Amino acid sequence: MSDNTISSRLYPTRIDIPAEARVQIVVLLNQTLAATSDLKTQAKQAHWNVKGTDFYQLHLLFDELAGELEGYIDMVAERVTALGGYAFGTARAAASNSILPEYPLDILDGKDHVTALADRFASYAKHLRQAIDKTDELGDLDTAHLYTEISRTIDKRLWFLEAHLQVAEIKAENGKAGITKTQKTPAAAGVK
Repeated sequence: MSDNTISSRLYPTRIDIPAEARVQIVVLLNQTLAATSDLKTQAKQAHWNVKGTDFYQLHLLFDELAGELEGYIDMVAERVTALGGYAFGTARAAASNSILPEYPLDILDGKDHVTALADRFASYAKHLRQAIDKTDELGDLDTAHLYTEISRTIDKRLWFLEAHLQVAEIKAENGKAGITKTQKTPAAAGVK
């Protein structure tokens, strides 16, 4: 039986979401499952291979990211099966169905790993927000709320990654760290 046949076949369930909607939701959840598994292994790739002056803190951060993603893998797969679908959770399924680009295997520098992960977390976050809208449209608020829960953490983790890059980006834009021309200090903006 092909993956395509299995992806559109559902187990019987008493969940009151129409089967046509559940098929679409299961396909979307399996895409998320693939991307989440892929992102977890990419975070572990960074964890194992990071080098540089920030080695220890990045080594720990990347491991923490992977651990959080592991929890989401289970949550997403269990939602697939709760809806009567088949969860595609193998490494091969993740590799062939992930929305994320391949992780560069030849980088070592901490900043390069942070940049690579930030790019992938941003793509993943975008996917999650689109999935929130789609599952809401299909009448599955439980899955939309699951996506919202994951999205909040992923946005926070993207912030953690970007915080390592922002000073260098600001310096590159205007030649020095500090307030950019478009930003106002709290006093200039009328904030007390």
